[in-house]
Amino acid sequence: MEIDLAILADAATVDAAGKINILGIFDRISTSGFPAQHPHISLVLRFGASMKEAGDHKVEIVLKDPDGVEVVRLNGDIKVGPGPASAGGRVRVPQVVNMYRLVFQKPGRYAFDIAVDGEHQVSVPLFIHDATPRGPIAQA
Repeated sequence: MEIDLAILADAATVDAAGKINILGIFDRISTSGFPAQHPHISLVLRFGASMKEAGDHKVEIVLKDPDGVEVVRLNGDIKVGPGPASAGGRVRVPQVVNMYRLVFQKPGRYAFDIAVDGEHQVSVPLFIHDATPRGPIAQA
């Protein structure tokens, strides 16, 4: 099982047909002051599996700060079952993980590390930029 799509967005949904609808893809947040709270982030994932991989799988998502310290950990299960397979006999399983009011303590590169069945699959970077004005503005 692998992840063939992993992005951050302002909002996302999966419709009844399994189509992913995404609004506002981003990898950077600017803020003025820390700690900074962001109101909402959608982590959009699409899992790919062969029919041999049907069944339950453990998914772990860990958000780490610029120093590698864990900020948030989410654990869950995903069930892969019979369904329409794409060319090559693979099943695609879209998922949207909505996170509210995440707090970022400092600027820098954060990362959402995603593992399936204990095996790291992908890291999704998120850069938090300090947009606080610095010092007086020189006049000519």
